[in-house]
Amino acid sequence: MSVQTSDAAGAFRTAVVPAAGLGTRFLPTTKAVPKELLPVVDTPGIELVAAEAAEAGADRLLVVTSPGKEAVAEYFRRDEDLELTLAERGKGALLEKVKRAPELLDVATVYQYEPKGLGHAVAQAGPELADDEGAVAVLLPDDLVLPTGVLSRMAEVRAQFGGSVLCAIDVPREQISAYGVFDVTDTDADDVKQVHGMVEKPSADDAPSTFAAAGRYLLDRAIFDALDRITPGAGGELQLTDAVALLISEGHPVHVVVHDGGRHDLGNPGGYARAFVDFALQDPDYGDGLRDWLTERLKD
Repeated sequence: MSVQTSDAAGAFRTAVVPAAGLGTRFLPTTKAVPKELLPVVDTPGIELVAAEAAEAGADRLLVVTSPGKEAVAEYFRRDEDLELTLAERGKGALLEKVKRAPELLDVATVYQYEPKGLGHAVAQAGPELADDEGAVAVLLPDDLVLPTGVLSRMAEVRAQFGGSVLCAIDVPREQISAYGVFDVTDTDADDVKQVHGMVEKPSADDAPSTFAAAGRYLLDRAIFDALDRITPGAGGELQLTDAVALLISEGHPVHVVVHDGGRHDLGNPGGYARAFVDFALQDPDYGDGLRDWLTERLKD
């Protein structure tokens, strides 16, 4: 049976952020502070991802969380007492920063009570979508894709081809074994490839391409039916890539946008440190001083 695209339009309203993990690579900090709230300079990674979704047209953020991580969604609630205090003290710049996240988009939560994989996390969002929502965006909060704007391009590609659209980055072949890698063919657009399959962490010799997944998905609603039909894969978990592969096998169009930019991985301390430094170097208050300090420090 061929799966038909539920909506040919590229637009989406809901962005799903899977944030139920334990953040084990950041222990012991994540005993008390969710990894998604660790600051990149002074802004949590979850806010950077939410701002990206809002920029691309989302009006709702659906956070998939787990018990004990309510602070992730709470971050997006207004704190009127704090706002009033900052206003009374003339802290206008700080007030604008505090108000920024709650004004981005509406935020709701759903729970993933068992760590059964990314596919299982995304599946929890299905019942929360309105009947007329033909597509949903999924943004992995560990991935910062820079510059922002790839989701808007992905929506354009979905409007043209239908189906589902994922984001890819072109990785040097000697580094490809750390990624999920797409099997693709060209289209008429240089930055768009049609996907025929995906391989998780292949060797450099076995990789079907050098185009690797980059944590951004614009998925047709058919993904939820596919997630209901797959069985546990690697690690005994429900893999989102397995659901995408099922849709491809049934004739559902899947494409990638090859993003010409950079990516930071906030999911491990080394990647987080690089992101922090990169953002701090661009900060008007801290950048110049940090650059001078780094120049001197690296002489040693």
